[in-house]
Parts: sequence; C-alpha cells; structure tokens
Amino acid sequence: MFIKDYISKDYPAFNATDTIEEANEMAKEFCYSHVFVKKKGIYQGAISQSFLEESPEGNLASLEIHYEKFAILDDGNLLDSIKLFHTFNANVVPVISKAEKYTGYLCCDDIFNEFSKYPLFSENGAVLIIQTSGKHYSMTEVCKIVESNNGKIYGCFINLVGDDFIQITLKINSENPSSIDETFERYGYSVVHKYYDDEKEDLLKDRFGFFQKYMEF
Repeated sequence: MFIKDYISKDYPAFNATDTIEEANEMAKEFCYSHVFVKKKGIYQGAISQSFLEESPEGNLASLEIHYEKFAILDDGNLLDSIKLFHTFNANVVPVISKAEKYTGYLCCDDIFNEFSKYPLFSENGAVLIIQTSGKHYSMTEVCKIVESNNGKIYGCFINLVGDDFIQITLKINSENPSSIDETFERYGYSVVHKYYDDEKEDLLKDRFGFFQKYMEF
C-alpha cells in the first residue's frame, strides 16, 4: 500500500525551458493526461495534455499560470492517490519527495490493477449497502451482526456520509446472506441495496405472480 513500492520512472518531468510541442508529443505517446514541470530539479506543477494541444508555440514556462498544483509524497499510501486521480481528472499523478523533487509517477491503471487483487474486489460474495444514523454507527456492531450469522467480511467502506446518516458497503461471504440483512433491519439499519440471489424473495415474487394470474381468471 506504500507509494514507494509503485513508483514508475519512465515518464520524465520536463524542464520549464522545454518546448510545449515536445511535452505534448510525450504525453500523447504515453497516453497520459498530464505532463509535469520542474525547475532546477524542483517540481512546479502539472499541465493537462488537452491544454497543451490548444496552446501556442513556446516553452512550458510561458504556461506557468496554468500549472495545476497537485502531487503526492513518496512516503504516502495508495489510498491518498485516488482523490487526486478524481479531482484533477488525471490518469497519472506525480510523486515528489519532501524536498519537492520529482521522483516518478503513479499510473491509474497500475493502482486499480493492484486494488483488483484485494478480496473486496477479487472474491465472489454478496454485497450489502446499509444505512444508519451517525450516532448509531458502530463498525464493531456491523462486524458482529455479520459474524453472528456465520458470515465473513471480505471488505467494507463508508460510501456516503450525510448530515444525519451514514451508508456502509459490505462485501461478505455467507451461505445465507438474507439472514444477515434481516438481522441488520432488526438492529435498526436500513438495507438500501443488496446484490445477491435471494431465494426467499424470489419465492415471494413467484407466488405473487401466480396470485396475479389467478386473479385475472
């Protein structure tokens, strides 16, 4: 999960004196969203490839007011990078040292390939999205409810926080997931969404469908 284990170094940062054309060609060759600019070895910022495409001839220093100031420290963790990818609509994020020297970059594909190995994403299982009040929220209780029904949690995360509620997504391994969501409801949770084959619910739907056909006769 540490940034230093995922840094790539084959995409250089450009000097401010390098040409816009050269930087743009490099970004297109790598299919990356941004190029990175340094001055005397110190990271200055990033410029989107689409902006370079529309810029007049000259060097990167002439675009200084358009530098986007984002980067991640080389002693951080992968989770910190996700917000940067999203906020700056980027598929590449620069990595810098505490002295603000460019040390390499993170590629969006590499990060998501890494996350795809985690049981939360790689294992088959039921997915529940539950909701409770902020005051009622307790991860200890959430885990207890799952495990008391002979379930195992592959992973969970808070996907939405409102003024007076919290939504939690759970990926679980259980032979009877319906018993888990029923227990959540007994404990005062709302089951917002559930993604698994619910045999009991399917049976009720079949019976209701049969009843409708009977009434039509």
